[in-house]
Amino acid sequence: MRFLYYDKIDSIEKGKSIVGAKTFTLSEEFFRKHFKKQALVPGVIYIEAMAQLLGWLIIYSHDFKLSAVMSLVENGSVMPKLRPGFTAEIHGEIISTSKRDSLGRAWITVNGETVASMDRIIYAHVPNVNSEDLMNLFYYYSGTKV
Repeated sequence: MRFLYYDKIDSIEKGKSIVGAKTFTLSEEFFRKHFKKQALVPGVIYIEAMAQLLGWLIIYSHDFKLSAVMSLVENGSVMPKLRPGFTAEIHGEIISTSKRDSLGRAWITVNGETVASMDRIIYAHVPNVNSEDLMNLFYYYSGTKV
């Protein structure tokens, strides 16, 4: 089973930013037997959603010639107690990037209010990937051909 924590990419600007969306429904697999009294979206899911989108921005910005592996997260915050039934807008920005690694930041808003953020995310770059396969995965998972 794959856990993809965004539904679509709304915009992407090479080397700069990405915006995507995720609707959290009660049918999400992570709700199964997780909370006994009240279903809440776990904070780690927000972190993973931001990391996935920002990772794709880095891969896209480097023309699919590398893969990005999250290696550090600092200054993260998550709003507790969000129940399913909302759509989150996920934002990511590249602060700096090189051949070896990338530094970015990301945040999630719901109805204009920031509910989660990471001020600093570092990704190590893994070279020598199959660019065509990676590009096909990106187009498949993003729901759009950029």
